[in-house]
Amino acid sequence: MAAESNSSLAGVFNARLPQREGRFRLSFSDGLLTSISPESSSSPSEGWIDAKGGLVTPPFVDPHFHLDSVHSIDETGENVSGTLLEGIALWKKYKTNLRPDQILERARTYCQEVQALGLQAIRSHVDVSYESLAGVEALIQLRDEFAGKIDIQLVAFPQDGFYRNPQGEALLLKALDTGIDVIGGIPHFERTYDEGSRSVDRICQIAADRGIRVDLHCDETDDGASHHVETLAAKTIQYGLTGRTAASHTTSLHSADDAWFAKLLPLLGEAGITIIPNPLINLTLQGRFDHYPKRRGITRIPELDSTGIPVALGQDCVRDPWYPLGTGNLLDVAHMTVHGSQMTGIDQMNRLLPMISSNGATAMGLKGYSLKENEPAHLLIFQESSFIELLRKRPRPTTIIRTGEEIEIRSQ
Repeated sequence: MAAESNSSLAGVFNARLPQREGRFRLSFSDGLLTSISPESSSSPSEGWIDAKGGLVTPPFVDPHFHLDSVHSIDETGENVSGTLLEGIALWKKYKTNLRPDQILERARTYCQEVQALGLQAIRSHVDVSYESLAGVEALIQLRDEFAGKIDIQLVAFPQDGFYRNPQGEALLLKALDTGIDVIGGIPHFERTYDEGSRSVDRICQIAADRGIRVDLHCDETDDGASHHVETLAAKTIQYGLTGRTAASHTTSLHSADDAWFAKLLPLLGEAGITIIPNPLINLTLQGRFDHYPKRRGITRIPELDSTGIPVALGQDCVRDPWYPLGTGNLLDVAHMTVHGSQMTGIDQMNRLLPMISSNGATAMGLKGYSLKENEPAHLLIFQESSFIELLRKRPRPTTIIRTGEEIEIRSQ
């Protein structure tokens, strides 16, 4: 698939909006969404798209993905045990001889695929644990190539550990100097719990010094005593990073003590941390060492959301050593969340739309993903009339609009 922009539009009429009664007219000017008003009886002039009573939503945002490993499963080999650790081992062996052009080709293919699904922003972690930093080179080129089409934000991710890898910090700093946007970490993978905690402190210190955001792979384990997210919250406050940090996965919260979790919630709120579950991966990787009953392994999405903690859902992986499936359709991710987190109430299901759009954009510091006036006119039009129907069918959008221009998706 390839995307091409057409001429600027005047707006969209005869549209339904999420959880609002009636039909609406959305006006554009200079790439901005300038007004949202109830539909009128007057016929619009040229340059308007008729939504035909279909739902208009913000574009989808994937706040947690790995573009350097996407579509690599044919080369890395199968993860027979289905565990996180075997996936890491397979990737570590494969990445030794990786070239930037290989990564770029696979990642470019994926970005072209997901454009047609309405995805317009991706935060991708890039492995910075090997000397060549091939992924850094490739994905910076990809970010530049898709500028204006997909907002790509890159996270320097020390896959082999910040301290566990003797070169971990040096390579991470080199990647940041090269132009990576966000600093990452993996505290639960360090050799000891203390080293994990120290890595969180140092990573937050670096972020504060450089004025960048933090997004950690955090507590991706079935161990309910893994509490690095608590340390992240405390260090977020200490280093003045409030609202600029994210904790991805946090699957340990699924198994954590209820009393401790109740104590954690207000701290997360004070720190303004976004929690980024990855339900497809979390359901398949977690609980692998359980007999029966087997835990689901997804973090406590309903409880976090109901107490005002921002939750943004990620795809994480597509066809790589950690996950053999995946399409990049964030509606698939939301659909799985309904089941895995037992969020089948109407209000609960409607709460999932911000989790695959505006919440992720906020975590990335982006505007234009909330259908707000005087922000970039990025939006999707669907034939279906409600978000519940989108969850049920997981369709492609009929029309994709970016900065007030219709994006035409062509088959290659």
